[in-house]
Amino acid sequence: MTPLQRAAAIARGEQADRLPCNPNIANGAARIFGCRISQFNTDARVLADAQIATYRRFGSDGVRIFTDLFVWAEAMGAKVKAPEDHTVDLAAPAAQNVADIDRLRPADPRKDGRLPIHLRAMDHLLDAIGAEVGCSAGLVGPFTNAFFLYGVDESFRLMRKNPRAFHQLCALSLETCLAYAGAAIEKGLTPTISEPMSSCSVVSPAVFREFSLPYLKQLVAFIRDAGRAPVMHICGATDRIWTDIADLGVAGFSVDNVVDLRACCQTIGAKTKILGNVDPAGVMFAGTVEDVRRKTLDCILAGHDSPKGFVVMSGCSLPVETPAENIDAMMQTVAEVGYPVRRERVLDLLDRLELAPA
Repeated sequence: MTPLQRAAAIARGEQADRLPCNPNIANGAARIFGCRISQFNTDARVLADAQIATYRRFGSDGVRIFTDLFVWAEAMGAKVKAPEDHTVDLAAPAAQNVADIDRLRPADPRKDGRLPIHLRAMDHLLDAIGAEVGCSAGLVGPFTNAFFLYGVDESFRLMRKNPRAFHQLCALSLETCLAYAGAAIEKGLTPTISEPMSSCSVVSPAVFREFSLPYLKQLVAFIRDAGRAPVMHICGATDRIWTDIADLGVAGFSVDNVVDLRACCQTIGAKTKILGNVDPAGVMFAGTVEDVRRKTLDCILAGHDSPKGFVVMSGCSLPVETPAENIDAMMQTVAEVGYPVRRERVLDLLDRLELAPA
């Protein structure tokens, strides 16, 4: 089955070949396609073709145009460091002081920074595989982008000393997010939202509700009003804001490997699909094939009966050098389980792993 056929069958309550599975390979696509990561930042065709090649290689149930967290801040004036063959990082924020905030302007996704490259890559992606698999446009949320506009440490100080100014940064970020989301939707893709700074591992739920949630509400409402429903990912601990996220009306919530997957499904699984949460570093990158199989089966046991659906996924983007055999192991394990998921089948596969010779 193609991913779109699989999703449709599961939605209708019919037989399918397996649960949806998305290893979230991210910039590791460069290794599959055989290009440098820096080429993603200048060539829309390479960006798209690497994602297409990775989809063809592994058959994941989702393909995303996304390179790094800093594309939107850079388009608004931040400086980045772009290594030859590694992921872009932040070099300098767009604003050095409060007075600079008044000079910031929302980005135009068709003109500014690398955003036009991403938009052109979307065309190539849809032409090649849009009839087979759901294609999405990755987007950093307004709160996280505000940190990159002002600098992470400086932003924490600004929130305490001048909350009005930080809200101004979030509002400017939101305008950029809305413009980019609108452009992606016009292309035919669904925006997905990454909000790592909203994590309870980074800020308290009170800070999240004051500075992040109001802007997420507007962004999700905009996407939904355009006929799309985004998936959201927040790194780290999120248990104290699960209900806030589900109440936004997102189509799915992708959770980090530190999260209790079963508890998440029980708490908000009736409101939104849950995606997760195999450890991307300790298991997918550094573990053995058997480790991957075991953790994938554990996640299936924890999440397969979540009321609004479940997708097997890594807890965050995979490290670039994640072994292909470990990605294969995740995909093959999900295929072996099949769909509908039978708990006894999963337990039997786990027992076989325990009995296998070292």
